[in-house]
Amino acid sequence: MNTKFLRRLKYLTSCLFVLGLSTACDEQNESVAGSEYRNPSNNSGEQQQVEVSNEPVADSEIVAGETSNKTFNETFNYEVDRFADIRILRYRVPGFASLGAQHKELLYYLSEAALSGRDIFYDQNYKHNLRIRRTIEEVIKHYGGDRSTQAFDNFITYAKQMWFANGIHHHYSGAKFTPLFTEDYFAELISATANFANYPLRDGQSVEQLIAELSPLLFDPELDAKKVNTADGVDKVLTSAVNFYEGVSEQEVVDYYASKSAEAGATPVSYGLNSKLVKVDGEVTELVWKIGGMYSQALEQIVYWLGKAITVAENDKQRRALELLVAYYHSGDLGDFDAYNIAWVEDTESVVDVINGFIEVYSDPLGIHGAFESVVSFRDEAATLRIAAIGEKAQWFEDNSPILAQHKKADVSGIDGKAITVVMEIGDASPASSIGINLPNSSWIRAQHGSKSVSLSNIVGAYNASPSKTLEEFAYTAEEITRTRSHGEQAGDLHTDMHEVIGHASGQINAGVGTTRETLRQYASTLEEGRADLVALYYILDPMLIEIGVMDSLDVGRSQYDSYIRNGAMTQLYRIQPGELVEEAHMRNRQFVAMWSYQQGLEENVIERVLRDDKTYFVVNDYEKLRVIFGRLLREIQRIKSEGDFEAARDLVENYGTQVDRELHAEVLQRFAELNVAPYSGFVNPRIVAIEEDGAIVDVSVQYPQDFMAQMLEYSERYSFLPTEN
Repeated sequence: MNTKFLRRLKYLTSCLFVLGLSTACDEQNESVAGSEYRNPSNNSGEQQQVEVSNEPVADSEIVAGETSNKTFNETFNYEVDRFADIRILRYRVPGFASLGAQHKELLYYLSEAALSGRDIFYDQNYKHNLRIRRTIEEVIKHYGGDRSTQAFDNFITYAKQMWFANGIHHHYSGAKFTPLFTEDYFAELISATANFANYPLRDGQSVEQLIAELSPLLFDPELDAKKVNTADGVDKVLTSAVNFYEGVSEQEVVDYYASKSAEAGATPVSYGLNSKLVKVDGEVTELVWKIGGMYSQALEQIVYWLGKAITVAENDKQRRALELLVAYYHSGDLGDFDAYNIAWVEDTESVVDVINGFIEVYSDPLGIHGAFESVVSFRDEAATLRIAAIGEKAQWFEDNSPILAQHKKADVSGIDGKAITVVMEIGDASPASSIGINLPNSSWIRAQHGSKSVSLSNIVGAYNASPSKTLEEFAYTAEEITRTRSHGEQAGDLHTDMHEVIGHASGQINAGVGTTRETLRQYASTLEEGRADLVALYYILDPMLIEIGVMDSLDVGRSQYDSYIRNGAMTQLYRIQPGELVEEAHMRNRQFVAMWSYQQGLEENVIERVLRDDKTYFVVNDYEKLRVIFGRLLREIQRIKSEGDFEAARDLVENYGTQVDRELHAEVLQRFAELNVAPYSGFVNPRIVAIEEDGAIVDVSVQYPQDFMAQMLEYSERYSFLPTEN
């Protein structure tokens, strides 16, 4: 039989592995695009088996970039799912087909390394997440009852929320999800599937005992209610469900790491970044995430694929960086991680790049422990030209900044600004994706060796291809709407570029002052994001951007001012529930920038709060004066960071960034409800498929799945390396 037909048959079969629910695999210019498979309802109580193919589908004809962008955009279906407050998009990987064989093979190995760490982030988010996820997935794969009921639909929605958040707490607010099905129905689903399911039972545990263990975790609203609690005046460690601490209080954590920091020199490691802090026999100690330690099984798989990647590295610098990353995963020594980061920053020539490790600390209420993430990419050469132009003027931006002279860097160097095309994201980077990245986070490495600042061009492109419907509702004038429609995309790109390239790279800490996580603690991330935003906001209204050819006119900057104030003061409130405070770091920083600026400009009516037809609007009346206000706030935040002024940080964040105007919040929720739009978006990843002949990779292709649930089940089947309890 024809081998191409066999491959095609295998591919189509793999697309249909979730019974009773819509699944499809979409490929560019393939006739199955948009096809759908539904299984008739089965009410007999017999087993309904969901098969997940472990063998990758290979079809060398399925690649990205073979058609013109115009044709691709006209036929590519970006939005593929919608549930709760989430919409699921896809992103293209333009240019993949034009890469050389070595680049493609390298991207495949790095993608497999990324996916191998998926379980880690689930476990970091909550120590019960893997048991809950595996139980729910077994029900979805094997339940033989009626799948057409509202209760089962609600169960599926809960599962999708869990997958999107990498656990049972909301990815943004941190609040525990409230199931829209009953505790009895949950027990019924598990019991009805018990004969066919492979539940994650403890030794000697019965199915009934599993139900009794899991039920309060899902249904008790007071139990582990917040993943990350950053509220003032509470023990943020004891009241956070995140799995970075066990048996220790906030003060014990602060004291433990303060003693370590006291011994650090001018080049301190990021203490605690790759560990869980616990108490054993009354002693506070770290469980290090390394091979032979906690999360060993997943890290062994990551290292296996990194080893493959090393064999096809582009150059010596890239090879050395990957070797150092492998050494770090073996040792768990944060000094090895610093050595890797230095080598990674110094590799500015490679086309392919990867982030893989315990990176960002937003999931830790004290900003110490890093969440696992991986982003695999290659350079977007055309978009990189814009970012490079900004990076080349970094010293000019620093010299002309409104911050105090003693807080400016005399020599801004080592900034590698570029745009990337994302191939794979996982962990803290997925399904919800950022649009810009600036690493490493170590201040002394950034000062001495530089940093990499990137814009995720195809992720931004996917967002732009599926715009929101909120502008006409919340913009006050037709002029504002027209300006945003005309310039909003360029304004957003520039803000991201400057936030990452010059924002995070600017300013310096005074000699003798500790790191921001030591001095500003729970407010460090919020202040840093606000500082980078303000650098971008201050300069996006500067004619210099027109002179260097990255901005068309000052209307681009005005458009960004409109959008930023509108979002920070009002529209982002849709992301929280009634009665909640603003606690997520990025939301806090946007609100304190908007509301501090609003208060500072009241006397001159710089920003006006307008009521029209019982609807509230925030209107910028004077853009130049607002720029001056942004400059004053930037100067103050840099002072807070440079001097380590915790009390000033707390006052700024708690007074302007945390509190919620309840009446305005209710109004925003009502207006959004009438629009029927989702406040959050995330992505189904492409599938990177190796095509082998006689045991050797001869090509690598990109496929574009369009079923979120199918991808999550596939990932759990193929990349579930950790035990249920770690």
